[in-house]
Amino acid sequence: MSSLSPTTTAYDLKHAVTSNRLEGLWRMMTGFRLPYLGATVSLAIAAGARAAEHFLLRYFVDQVLAQELFQKLWLVVVGFVALAALEGGFSFLSGRLAAYTAEGITLRLRNYLFDHIQRLSFTYHDHTSTGELIERCTSDVDAVRRFFADQAIGVGRILSLFGISLAALLRLNVRLALLSVLAVPILVLMSIFFFKRVSRAYEAMQEQEAVVSTTLQENLTGMRVVRAFARQDFERAKFQRDSWEKFLRGRHFMTMHSLYWPISDTLCGLQTLFGIAMGARMALSGTISVGTYLAYTGLLIWVIWPIRNLGRLIVNMSSGLVSYQRVIEVIAQKREPLTEGRYQPDGDVRGELVFDRVCFTYASGYRALDEVSFRCQPGQITALLGSTGSGKTTLVSLLPRFYDYTSGSITLDGVELKDYPRHYLRRQIGIVEQEPFLFSRTIRENLTYGVHRKVTEEEIEAAARAAAIHDEIMQFPKGYDTLVGERGVMLSGGQKQRVAIARTLLKNPRILILDDATSSVDVETEHLIRQALQHLMRGRTTFIIAHRIQSVMNADLILVFDRGRIVQMGTHEELLQQEGIYRRIYELQTRVDVELEKEMAHVGVL
Repeated sequence: MSSLSPTTTAYDLKHAVTSNRLEGLWRMMTGFRLPYLGATVSLAIAAGARAAEHFLLRYFVDQVLAQELFQKLWLVVVGFVALAALEGGFSFLSGRLAAYTAEGITLRLRNYLFDHIQRLSFTYHDHTSTGELIERCTSDVDAVRRFFADQAIGVGRILSLFGISLAALLRLNVRLALLSVLAVPILVLMSIFFFKRVSRAYEAMQEQEAVVSTTLQENLTGMRVVRAFARQDFERAKFQRDSWEKFLRGRHFMTMHSLYWPISDTLCGLQTLFGIAMGARMALSGTISVGTYLAYTGLLIWVIWPIRNLGRLIVNMSSGLVSYQRVIEVIAQKREPLTEGRYQPDGDVRGELVFDRVCFTYASGYRALDEVSFRCQPGQITALLGSTGSGKTTLVSLLPRFYDYTSGSITLDGVELKDYPRHYLRRQIGIVEQEPFLFSRTIRENLTYGVHRKVTEEEIEAAARAAAIHDEIMQFPKGYDTLVGERGVMLSGGQKQRVAIARTLLKNPRILILDDATSSVDVETEHLIRQALQHLMRGRTTFIIAHRIQSVMNADLILVFDRGRIVQMGTHEELLQQEGIYRRIYELQTRVDVELEKEMAHVGVL
């Protein structure tokens, strides 16, 4: 058997990507085909033992009872016990091997799918909802598990039972055997007919299930916003509409699924009655013996009903095959190559960046950057200022190669950025996002998340002190071992931002990106963070994205963006001497700050 472990992810399932779903499933079984074969063979042996019981019954009736050979009765008893033990033992072995096959494939598939999703491009995640991916990793993977655990092995069991029972019937009486399978072609054709329709119904149901999952995920994530705006009734109505559509599609699926049963039961019942009647007629006329008739009626059940169940499995297989296809659609997506690159650097970067007529267009066709050109020296602080949607965040997203620029050139230390491996670049770059994300783990684990080396307690505390968060962490009963809850819910917005800053500082990157990093903190904390950053940004090439002039006025270079283009460039003093966006923003913010100070002073006087 294949060796399995909880971290089995190395097996490449790309080979299962094929237009032929059954072929893909067979390829997916690589490493588990021998256990599956063992399960099928065990079922065949169990089926053979069951067929042998009917021949033993015929011997008992026609020989032992008819000829009163009671001295051989013990042989019949031992034979029945032995055959029952054989059937039970191999049935158990088959179930054990089938479970190993199904659970092993599912473990490998789920782990691989999780790992694969993490390695897909940002473009793919931009266009795929979280609920959709959750649905494919859970419900669809479970449907594939049921396919291997029940349906795939069930097909082997049914074919074994049918083949062995039919062979036994042919040995008993050829005419009766042929009369007993008249309904089989009709059942198979009917199963194929329902299979196609059930497949479409199940796929529609799964698509709506993904919509429901997305709605639920968004609602739970945005629970604070829902309550803050008192939109519980609106969200309830939206969820009910999605659930109602899921109900309609599920009802259609179950209706198509349930239609198969009465039709197949009727056909199988008629075929059984016809077979029993013909057998009884031949027994009464003396064409066959009573023992043969009893054996025939027993075997008849194992010819007709396995085919009926085969139809059921064929219909049920539609869900497994549809889910397999949905999973394969994700696996077929090209991974983001992390280690590929023509230039393989040895040490850290210096941080010299040159943008030359850089353009970037999203997959939707929106042009986010247009002919952007500027130069950053190592250790230089560059500020990006502009309205929302002007291209600031898009520009810094090009540095770690979250996206690759459409045209133009970006060089890092004289080497084209696209020649660097993505994995290397992302180790060299630290990012503090505007909306910091914390994992539902301890503060210590969140701080050390981006560090690929062992860090000391002193380093952790130094980074926290630099981000002005150490004292507040120590006020928690468990200090750095405090669990922050989902998305850091136990911390305030400012605390989450400072933990994110400390996490980036602990990484000690050569290039630092601060995406409006002080937007969620109060004035006093903002001042403390700025003081710490002034010291820590020395020697690092730093990009600061901000909306307030006060956050960028000390930068070595300020870039003013408007509709994806740099419309102004220079230092704070140089830009104040020019007519343009920067000066208008400065005058507006200065006037607002002065009026706010006057209002606060007036309130204080009152």
